[in-house]
Amino acid sequence: MITKVQKWGNSQGLRFPKEILKKVHISVGDEVDISVKHGKIVIGATAQVRGKYKLETLIAKLPSEYKPQDEDWGKTAGREVW
Repeated sequence: MITKVQKWGNSQGLRFPKEILKKVHISVGDEVDISVKHGKIVIGATAQVRGKYKLETLIAKLPSEYKPQDEDWGKTAGREVW
């Protein structure tokens, strides 16, 4: 497929047909990873957790001294199983 780089305000952009995005499981509003490999622009979907954050990014932000612990959430309030 051939397309043109277009000027949008102070930026430049490309438009992708719906069929192309569907094949690579990218939707409008999704974040993408852009890199240059061997002189070519490579665009790919990013792995996301619940649509907003990547688990690896969140874990990297934990303080090094963090130690997980059990929490007491109290008695059950309905039919949940603890």
